[in-house]
Amino acid sequence: MNKTIRRASVFCLLLVLALLGRATWVQAYQARALADDDHNRRKTIAQYAQPLGDIIVAGSPVTGSKKTEGSDLAYKRTYKKGDLYAAVTGYSSQAYGSTQLEGIYSQVLDGTDTRLKNPLDSLTGRRNAPGNVVTTIDPDVQKAAQDALGDDKGAAVAIDPKSGQILGMVSSPSYDPSDISGTTDGDTWQKLLADPDKPLVNRALRQPLAPGSTFKLVVASAALENGLYHSVDEPTKSPVPYTLPGSSKVLRNESASAPCENATLRVALQYSCNNVFGKVAADLGQDKVRAMAEKFGFNTEKLDVPVRASKSIYPSGMDKAQTALSGIGQFEVTATPLQIAMVSAALANDGELAAPHMVSKVTDANGSTLEDFEDGDMKRIVSSSTAEQLRSAMVTVVEEGTGTNARIGGAEVGGKTGTAENGVGNSNTPYAWFTSYAKEDSSGQEVAVAVIVEDSGSADAEVSGNGLAAPIAQKMMKAALRR
Repeated sequence: MNKTIRRASVFCLLLVLALLGRATWVQAYQARALADDDHNRRKTIAQYAQPLGDIIVAGSPVTGSKKTEGSDLAYKRTYKKGDLYAAVTGYSSQAYGSTQLEGIYSQVLDGTDTRLKNPLDSLTGRRNAPGNVVTTIDPDVQKAAQDALGDDKGAAVAIDPKSGQILGMVSSPSYDPSDISGTTDGDTWQKLLADPDKPLVNRALRQPLAPGSTFKLVVASAALENGLYHSVDEPTKSPVPYTLPGSSKVLRNESASAPCENATLRVALQYSCNNVFGKVAADLGQDKVRAMAEKFGFNTEKLDVPVRASKSIYPSGMDKAQTALSGIGQFEVTATPLQIAMVSAALANDGELAAPHMVSKVTDANGSTLEDFEDGDMKRIVSSSTAEQLRSAMVTVVEEGTGTNARIGGAEVGGKTGTAENGVGNSNTPYAWFTSYAKEDSSGQEVAVAVIVEDSGSADAEVSGNGLAAPIAQKMMKAALRR
């Protein structure tokens, strides 16, 4: 064999070996990655080859599947009362992917989760029947929240303080996931993306904003737990006017006639005295306030319910004046409605926070449990004494203070209002907050809620937690207590 033929043969052999090596690499090492790649059309075809499993509310599915025509995707997702439950389910779209419970449990719902396999399926190659996701949502609470929010931009969350079960979670404006579940919904999708009110954003979990005076519950907790004051009825050292430390700026109260000078924590919560909580935060120092905020859940990177909530922030590196402003829920303090509901839930539950969750279990098609989420995974936040004192002060807020619109006959109701500045110099419409708990006198049933109204169309002077947010919370609490 001459040299030229020999070299050509060796080169061809090397090419063959390279091809074999590449094929082996793809088959042995990249097969799974390629199969899971979102750009793999076969993955989408397989996902929608059969009806999907369901997301369940109070024993009934709020999702479904519909046979398609003229498409290689045999079925598409449908939703019952889609706009009511969008903040819970998220969407499953043939074109735009999946979010929230639809995304987290997509493999259970499309039947590809390995826990759904049985020996017979493995032998026959038959597709596994999809599983279901059972939620903790109470449809009455959910409907009450949606109806009460109406056209207002905002969000609401309700939690069972003892179990941590999320009973309601609404974000407004909402959308119907059915409208974007197919492959020909581009116009609707673009309209949703372009909407300045951002209906695709779950405001209850994913939009932390300044919590305003609802954060005063955290500051009051820190004051009692750190011994700055030993009782909610002990007078504080809080001058009026209160000048921010190292500054010429005066921290003003909403009502100039309110009895805020040296007010007790009870009276300061009742009248939402900024001078008291600004000075308390400055006296405690940012580290002690932050430590208490973090016990309640602020600055938590991974708060999964199981949908991951955005981090609520209590900042660091503040000076004394900024620390004082943080004491009234301003400066760079931000919180989601979920986080603020967790504050009230912990105080309602004798100072212990039950881990919030909106899924009770995941099952196979026959109802057998694949994954169970136990209620009542507790963490001590404040002492029983501190919780009892603050509940008493919150009741005063509702009975005699700024939260009278949350009253429910025959139930113990405690709450805290908040009106948070929005924009530089409060140039935008303020946020109206209300957080509360209610306990049924006869049955002992409890619920904790948080409501934010970002924009109701009201004039700025008419925006208040009691006027806008407390009536929404009251309706949710009444629904939870079956009143």
